Amino acid sequence: MAKQKKQKSMEETLWDSANKLRGTVEPSEYKHVALSLIFLKFASDKFEGRRRELIEEQKGQFTEMVPFYSMKNVFYLPEESRWSYIMENAKQDDIALKIDTALHLVEKNNPSLKGALPDNYFSRLNMDVSKLAALLDTINNIDTLKDKEQDIVGRVYEYFLKKFAIAEGKGKGEFYTPKSIVNLIAEMIEPFKGIIYDPACGSGGMFVQSVKFIESHQGNKKELSIYGQEYTATTYKLAKMNLAIRGISANLGAVPADTFARDQHPDLKADYIMANPPFNQKDWRADNELTDDPRWRGYEVPPASNANYAWVLNMVSKLSENGTAGFLLANGALSGMGEEYKIRRKLIENKLVEAIIVLPRNMFYTTDISVTLWILNKNKKERVAKINSITKYYRNREDEILFMDLRRWGSEYEKKYIELTTDDIARVAENYHNWQQVDYETKYRNVPEYCYSAALEEIRGNDFSLIPSKYIEFVDRDSNIDFDTEMKRIQKEFKILLEEEKKSQEELLNAFKGLGYEIRF
Repeated sequence: MAKQKKQKSMEETLWDSANKLRGTVEPSEYKHVALSLIFLKFASDKFEGRRRELIEEQKGQFTEMVPFYSMKNVFYLPEESRWSYIMENAKQDDIALKIDTALHLVEKNNPSLKGALPDNYFSRLNMDVSKLAALLDTINNIDTLKDKEQDIVGRVYEYFLKKFAIAEGKGKGEFYTPKSIVNLIAEMIEPFKGIIYDPACGSGGMFVQSVKFIESHQGNKKELSIYGQEYTATTYKLAKMNLAIRGISANLGAVPADTFARDQHPDLKADYIMANPPFNQKDWRADNELTDDPRWRGYEVPPASNANYAWVLNMVSKLSENGTAGFLLANGALSGMGEEYKIRRKLIENKLVEAIIVLPRNMFYTTDISVTLWILNKNKKERVAKINSITKYYRNREDEILFMDLRRWGSEYEKKYIELTTDDIARVAENYHNWQQVDYETKYRNVPEYCYSAALEEIRGNDFSLIPSKYIEFVDRDSNIDFDTEMKRIQKEFKILLEEEKKSQEELLNAFKGLGYEIRF
């Protein structure tokens, strides 16, 4: 019986159609074309829905008044910005100009979208008119209002972001953090309510998954305030569109800007921080710049050659009194020397580091290296004091750090990338939360090749290295091997191989000899 071919999802079908129309346009450029049009289609569908609602309520005289849309969190669109107008003119030679005008007018009429939409982008790109018209037809098939529960446009937007990140490949695609990693961070730090911050927010994926986490646990997303910053102008626009599509309000700063050189949230104190800053960022400051920055107060100045610990200290400075941070760093930060060593030692001695989780390789589209998830917790001391007051004995748990090794976890997709499954994420989060609990001894245990809770003295004995393999027990699979027997087996196999090779050489020499040629060595 023939194997039935798996039916493609709506997102896959749309991507295939849209990607075929790319032509000579690079993925880094084309993503702004496709994603801007998806946004425009969504905004227009929402506008038309609200417009019909006003007419049905006998309020037709208010259909062109902005407040009657903004009161329902709907963007007001002038006639030239509406999808119906764009589709009526899709085959015209000036369609690129009309799209640029539409996006400009949407932004002009909706202050919350300031800086969010591409400016004169379509005209500058000079995309083939027939391909642009065909792309409009493809996106026209998205019924953004068909199923509110399924968040159709959000799914499409997220899928396109992922596929563009894969298409751009190594050294690019930094605007997107794989969804399974973001979900893992959210499940571990549990951002239910308060202020959440991302100092390198990319296209806003950390915020989207935080809100999804709240909704999946029956929380209220209105109890979460979102702050972020992004350096790259085009990525800043992607983030604002991504959040606007989902009705998420956020303060991403007035403009795209360097988090170190122009901190747009200098006085912020966040309850949660989720971040995936650039790995091993070089030349992030000149030698004599930012040396007196208040964000490093109490620590050494991070080295100008690598920004890893500058990102860490920026986040530490932004944490509220009981705040928690989950962020990604290259593995080199676990054991770096010099100023990095001094900073890491103080972070450990200040009892801020709560967990270190090494992730599988090939999870990212920009690099194939294994990276580490760090959990910092300013609430460790208070939580441990509460545990000790409840239990019959005292245990200095605030001195402990949980190490986990997930390098062998996950499943393969797209033939080359690894992602953590839903079950993987649930197991890791449960293990972490069990480790945090009052009844620690009954719910958590050290597991070889997976997890280990290390005390400060043990970490000090390893010179403040945070490499998980220095603490987690790894099984010696060679301990039961009889090496004498094994070497005799190898010796016998090697002898047979040498004899077969000698025989093959003799047969080859005889063959040449039979042809009247003799080979001498």
